[in-house]
Amino acid sequence: MAISTKLEMRQSQSLIMTPQLMQAIKLLQMSNLDLTAYVDAELERNPLLEKSEIESPASSEVEISGGDDGGPRAEDARDEPRSGDWMESQLETGAEGIASRMDTDLGNVFPDEPGVSAGPDPAALKGSDTFSSGSGGASEDYNLEAFVAGETSLSQMLEDQMHLVLSDPADKLVALHLINSLDENGYLYVDLEDVAEQLGTELERVETVLAVLQTFEPSGVFARSLSECLKLQLLERNRFDPAMEILLQNIELLARHDYSALRKLCGVDDEDLSDMIAEIKALDPKPGSGFGGALVQTLVPDVLVRRAADGSWTVELNSDTLPKVLVNQTYYATVTKTARNASEKEYLTDCLQTANWLVKSLDQRARTILKVSTEIVRQQDGFLTYGIEHLRPLNLKTIAEAIGMHESTISRVTSNKFMATQRGIFELKYFFSSAISATEGNDAHSAESVRHKLRQLIDAESPDDILSDDTLVKILKDEGVDIARRTVAKYREAMKIPSSVQRRREKRARR
Repeated sequence: MAISTKLEMRQSQSLIMTPQLMQAIKLLQMSNLDLTAYVDAELERNPLLEKSEIESPASSEVEISGGDDGGPRAEDARDEPRSGDWMESQLETGAEGIASRMDTDLGNVFPDEPGVSAGPDPAALKGSDTFSSGSGGASEDYNLEAFVAGETSLSQMLEDQMHLVLSDPADKLVALHLINSLDENGYLYVDLEDVAEQLGTELERVETVLAVLQTFEPSGVFARSLSECLKLQLLERNRFDPAMEILLQNIELLARHDYSALRKLCGVDDEDLSDMIAEIKALDPKPGSGFGGALVQTLVPDVLVRRAADGSWTVELNSDTLPKVLVNQTYYATVTKTARNASEKEYLTDCLQTANWLVKSLDQRARTILKVSTEIVRQQDGFLTYGIEHLRPLNLKTIAEAIGMHESTISRVTSNKFMATQRGIFELKYFFSSAISATEGNDAHSAESVRHKLRQLIDAESPDDILSDDTLVKILKDEGVDIARRTVAKYREAMKIPSSVQRRREKRARR
């Protein structure tokens, strides 16, 4: 066959991930905190973006009413054509691709958060009258919170004690290194030989300094194991005797509630062993946990679900988690007229395009979250009304088919998003659980509801009637749950519930 050159024309179709589409996908899976940080960075970077002060429209709220079958109906989500969103239309191709866009526009305007006024400068308070001389009361600009003392951290507390006890600069250096090596519970998980080599000193000096540090408050800090932590606290209480030493050396037997073996090893009777165990339980296994803890971030839900007066569910977006940005077209028209060259005009055009895409992406993100949340509420009406025992098995495919979106989009929407209901705040992924088949052809059960039933059965058992895994399987099958023994054991271990043998020992010991 002869080899020759020729021209050939072909037609093909491919999916191209544009930067705008990648930005939309990135925003969709962000949490509200990450999204706020991202938008703040864009506000600083793009001069055409500005915060909005306009209230959000009423279209961010959906009402779900009960249907003939007792389940709720998402009127807004079910009546509209399954058109997906503009991002879905770019992700899907072919005859089944979704190309239409929603007609309703949220306007990309959401209520701005009320400004938080900063407190007065403490330095300014020193030079001003903080009390009214006429009435004797506090003046209007007096801020009592300016004088609130900060929380003392564990390291700061230990450093203060170190400066009072140690005088040698070399010992202080070793002590500071050990203090900085503590974990959040006050334990020291470092090799002393490595510390000595790193600091260029003798191992004996490190051990001597550690012995001094172990006498500091709170009692039990600088321990290298749980047994040593308990030992330090018992030494301070003058309750560390040979029997207690043997008990701490075999603390794993105490964890297994093997009291007969402990009595033989310690050489004590039942009464003495009970007193020793009571002393152990009175100690603090995490002496450093009460100092310098990290600030707990308040969980702000993305979606609010409320019961309406007629018994239906109202699903709305939490405006506090929605960024409020607009494109300043007036400023763009003004600065475009003063552009001096093509590069400046190109820069302004890029800023305008980026700003428009960001606002559009935020708008679509809010709609998609509302749409997915509405369908989740419709599917899990039983859980919201009656409790966890009525949680239905649910997967991403069910939601995706119901609202006309791709499963990957549903997965991104439900990541790091939270819903506030009358039963608490739950992550959207909480409502998705695998199905466990039912006996006699009934409806399948949610894995989460089965775990809840297991915990209820175990909590209600008596010391003389401990339920084994086989007994739990039988009880659940009598209630219509077709479950295997290994599944019961897996769920029990996941909930950190000990075996029937250990539970029997624990409950008999509490008598």
